[in-house]
Amino acid sequence: MPRTPHLGGLLASVLITTLLAPASSGQVGGVSREQMWPAPTAEDWKRPCLISWQRTWSDAVALSKATGRPILICVNMDGEIASEHYAGIRYRDPAIAELYKPYVTVIASVYRHNPRDFDETGQRILCPRFGSVTCGEHIAIEPVLYQKFFDGKRIAPRHIMVELDGKETYDIFYALDTASVFAAVAKGIAERKLPTRPLVKGDRSLEERVASPDNADRTAIEKSFVAGNHDQKLAILEAAVALGDKAPREVLRLALFGLDEDLARMARDALAKTNSPRNVELIAEALQAPLGDDERAPLIQALERLGKSSPRARTLATVNKGLGDAPATVDSQRWAQGLQGGGSYAPAPGSDVFAQRLESLDESVSSGDPKRLLDLAEAFLAQAESLSPDRPGAPLTIRALLSDALDAAKRAQAAGAQGWKLERILTAVHYNRGELQDARKHAVEAMRNPPENPRSWDSMVVLGLFAEARREAIRTAVLAGKDWPAAWLRDLDATYDLLAKHPHGDDTQVAAHVDFLTWLRAWRKARRALVQGLERFPASPLLHDRFRLQVLRSQGFRALEGAYARLLARPDAHPMLPWFAGYATLVAAEFHRRKSEYEEALKAYDRAITRFERAIAKMSRDVEDSSRHFIAMAHAGKARVAYEIGDDAAALEELLAAFKTRMRSANILDGLNISAVDTAKMLRARLQEKKDTTLLPRLEEALGRLDPDLLALPAYEGKGPRGSRPSRKN
Repeated sequence: MPRTPHLGGLLASVLITTLLAPASSGQVGGVSREQMWPAPTAEDWKRPCLISWQRTWSDAVALSKATGRPILICVNMDGEIASEHYAGIRYRDPAIAELYKPYVTVIASVYRHNPRDFDETGQRILCPRFGSVTCGEHIAIEPVLYQKFFDGKRIAPRHIMVELDGKETYDIFYALDTASVFAAVAKGIAERKLPTRPLVKGDRSLEERVASPDNADRTAIEKSFVAGNHDQKLAILEAAVALGDKAPREVLRLALFGLDEDLARMARDALAKTNSPRNVELIAEALQAPLGDDERAPLIQALERLGKSSPRARTLATVNKGLGDAPATVDSQRWAQGLQGGGSYAPAPGSDVFAQRLESLDESVSSGDPKRLLDLAEAFLAQAESLSPDRPGAPLTIRALLSDALDAAKRAQAAGAQGWKLERILTAVHYNRGELQDARKHAVEAMRNPPENPRSWDSMVVLGLFAEARREAIRTAVLAGKDWPAAWLRDLDATYDLLAKHPHGDDTQVAAHVDFLTWLRAWRKARRALVQGLERFPASPLLHDRFRLQVLRSQGFRALEGAYARLLARPDAHPMLPWFAGYATLVAAEFHRRKSEYEEALKAYDRAITRFERAIAKMSRDVEDSSRHFIAMAHAGKARVAYEIGDDAAALEELLAAFKTRMRSANILDGLNISAVDTAKMLRARLQEKKDTTLLPRLEEALGRLDPDLLALPAYEGKGPRGSRPSRKN
């Protein structure tokens, strides 16, 4: 789409001249990036964000049409130097808030600053960075805006003015300063010809206030609901329910997860009658509660009804039916008995048996006896699996043995062989040949028969491939928007449960189970699978990643350290647990920073350092380098806190500690998208401004010792240097 300048007159010429000025990655016109966009201090972050953002794009459009005001889209990115300046300083400035006030404003950022959007009672948890929206809201709006306005370019910071007809007036990015952006924001309103209409908020009925798309009205209604008595809550809920499919979900959520069961039942009844796909996710959340069958059934029926037009609803309906009954194909009881039976099964044929069977090869083939042919196929397979592919010439030998095994198995099948042994051999042969589709097909057939040796390697392969076959079949149907049998999900869940107990099972299978259940919104089952998996694999990084996410999403970051403290207190605690506890504490420290809880952040960083040091003491060879990396990151985090609260001396000491602990970690971005080098550059700019002669030489010396590559701009800065001409659209 062609781009043409929209700003006119002297302002436009001055602005374009400024924006086209040459710029290096370090300085513009003698001013460093750190001086151009100063980092927010602790006092800055403590001030509230004063821009009133709307929750969704549809809310913003509705409010824009109701008031005649244009929409201002703001895009922000964690860690990016100008974005940090906007979020921590400008959006908290009363003058800037007044400048933005004539617009309907929305904020887009793909970064999460709170681990969850609602607490246990259904109340919204506002983003500490942007204030009036949840993290889920500013994340969810980004792909909508990307599709409509970003022209395939994700750039931050960015400001786009959108008129009532959906067309853009301006689109500013890569600006060299904030003044030019604010000039465009002001000019967009000053030169606008369309009239605006005030939104009357005086003598409105409760129904009108509940139906309002304005975030301020929505927030006021929700606060009234939380603070009200039963009758007041009932009145608000009745007004919401009366709106039918347009009932505000936040009010329904508050009723669903509050302590008043009558209100919760009323909210569930409203969801059971809904015809709006926008309520699908809330129905899924309601179904996670411990409900009786009489309460679950109407909600599942609602999902089935919505599923006629919503693939997501259809999937969730099948999920909630599919995890309720016994599996359709898998004989879990027989498998479980076999897995508990110890080592009483006959071992796989060894090389001596293989040699004996080779001697009678001609006799076995010519006899046409399906049993002898299967024994021969099994011998070929066992020999192939016993060879190490790293040995010289082994890959060629293995391929030949697998071909012979496949040929013998097919001859046995032609002679009438069927059942578990045949399908198990065909599954393993195709799996070892890399023919996964064929392997999964035979795994499905194998599972229709009782297993011979549930504890064997090949039995594990059959289970794993059967689970994969069911998983891929479900995923394909979901993505295509097609129906699929609930029995598939019962099979998958039961099979992964067996793999978690199988002597040859591993943590990747548990992780796949948890991830798939989470993708299907079967959260309670996912939690159960993860707990069982951690019992079996207590030192699995894959499972601890998922454990942290589950705790964060279900309980919040303040519960993270407590969850690991309980694991550490167990008498059978694994020696690796201090490392995982240290990482969890580091994650908690970063969430404290996001909420400007600086004292708590510093204490958490110290606890993280202590736990990583304990991990080194217990398992030095395995975890020393990674522990030192995260100790360095903790020092860098403490340096940033010290910088933001204005303690330059402490910031320097922590930076020096970070560089000394592990210099290679100096440019690694933390969870807030900030590195030790970023903080060091900010500190240097401030010390230069103060004309410091004590701390600055020490910092310059430390930076001078770093590899120059560590001082380069972060990768997210990309190839478009700040200073390029901004986009303008008519």
